[in-house]
Amino acid sequence: MHPLDNPIWQALTTTQAGFAQTCDGARKFPREVSVLAGFSEPTAKNYDALAALLSPDERVGLFLQAPANPPAPLIIESTGPLLQMLCGNRDSSKPALRPDPSNPEFVRLTQSDVPEMLALTKLTKPGPFGSRTYEMGDYFGIRREGTLAAMAGERLRLPGYTEISAVCTHPDHLGHGYASALMAMLMDRIFSRGELPFLHVLPENTRAIQVYERLGFAQRSSAYLAVVRHQPK
Repeated sequence: MHPLDNPIWQALTTTQAGFAQTCDGARKFPREVSVLAGFSEPTAKNYDALAALLSPDERVGLFLQAPANPPAPLIIESTGPLLQMLCGNRDSSKPALRPDPSNPEFVRLTQSDVPEMLALTKLTKPGPFGSRTYEMGDYFGIRREGTLAAMAGERLRLPGYTEISAVCTHPDHLGHGYASALMAMLMDRIFSRGELPFLHVLPENTRAIQVYERLGFAQRSSAYLAVVRHQPK
């Protein structure tokens, strides 16, 4: 199996193993870092191990190669297709896009920026984002008049690959190419480390897919996103 066929598990057993909360064949990130969890394969035993890691009513997201079928006490809250895209060649990516010189430069986001990062992701909904998600990788933003106008960063990291995630722009600052510029900069950084950038997107988000394709990403595979919850007895 290719590492990107099971990226959450691969991340939690390699580059990001320091985050892993573990029970037998299941691993998860701390809730404040990420709601993602994984296992080597979706067996009943591994679902049981995952349930043992969860508090009552806690939810986690799984990336699976087939529809989820968890046994009790886990229940499926939502599920659907998920598209994985990969930029497999630096030469295939477009030249880095930069904001207009009159606009602020990229700024590295740190713990002090977390309240604004949480507010922006809550408003734009690029995907789950917690108070410690910024610890997973490098996160950058663009500020306008002191306000966080756009951001993007690195989420899952495994040998040879880094996921770009939390790409979002405040509605008041759309149309300036901020998200594409941030992604291009992150791609340059990932390539410079000898790694390849990848990302996940819902298939119905055609506008985002078009942007990613212009940046050099291509569809690699289709999977299933399942949000499961530990339902107390």
